[in-house]
Amino acid sequence: MTMETTIDPRVIQQAAEMLRGAATSGTPVAPVRDLISAGGVDAAYAVQEVNTRHYVDSGRRLVGRKIGLTSLAVQRQLGVDQPDYGMLFADMDVPEGIPVSLDQVIQPKVEAEIAIVIGRDLPHPDLTTAEMIRAVEYVVPAIEIVDSRVANWDIRIWDTVADNASSGLFVLGAVPRKLDGLDLRECGMVMEIKGEPISVGAGIACLGSPITASLWLARVMARVGRPLLEGDVILSGALGPMAGVKRGDVVEARINGVGTVRAEFAADGN
Repeated sequence: MTMETTIDPRVIQQAAEMLRGAATSGTPVAPVRDLISAGGVDAAYAVQEVNTRHYVDSGRRLVGRKIGLTSLAVQRQLGVDQPDYGMLFADMDVPEGIPVSLDQVIQPKVEAEIAIVIGRDLPHPDLTTAEMIRAVEYVVPAIEIVDSRVANWDIRIWDTVADNASSGLFVLGAVPRKLDGLDLRECGMVMEIKGEPISVGAGIACLGSPITASLWLARVMARVGRPLLEGDVILSGALGPMAGVKRGDVVEARINGVGTVRAEFAADGN
């Protein structure tokens, strides 16, 4: 994977170490954009790649990707014209029913998404829509627990991309659904905390369709040398606004046609 930037590689390394240090210590850091923004978004992805390689070399296992900025409104807010992506590691998966410790994250928020599980390798940067649809093994509802290593969520596009697309943890529903007869665009979503709605939306919020968002991701991943592989999970983008969480919260997302998923947050530090 090669990325050309106009930034001194030592600056890329410095930004990567800042974000990695924040993840380790649990103390967020100042935005990294002043360090790297002269190199454009490619510099931010170079920071992400430095940390991806570090984590893989340290024994963490890649199991998928997440797509961010699938909302056109959020893209306009950050001054970009396309989504971004981040890496999903096996240790980010929290099985449904296992309480999530807020000690695992720094500044968590939650989003409801449709997760797509891939049934075949996708090595081609010119992947077609038909090939993308054929590659979908099944879908499940998901709650992504997004997080930021940047203090106070003071982020711009360079910060979130460098920070692995503000990823944290994720919870997948346990009942898979095939695509047959399922129009992901029209799948409405309600996310609640203790029965109170906190976010609503639908599949059409993800670039018009989670399939379209996943196709974008698969093409980009093939182009940059980290293609999606059989069994990989795609978190295809938020179906509605993200919301904050606190200790003791129980978050439930219901997605029409796809199912229900719950994330329970521990009431103490365990």
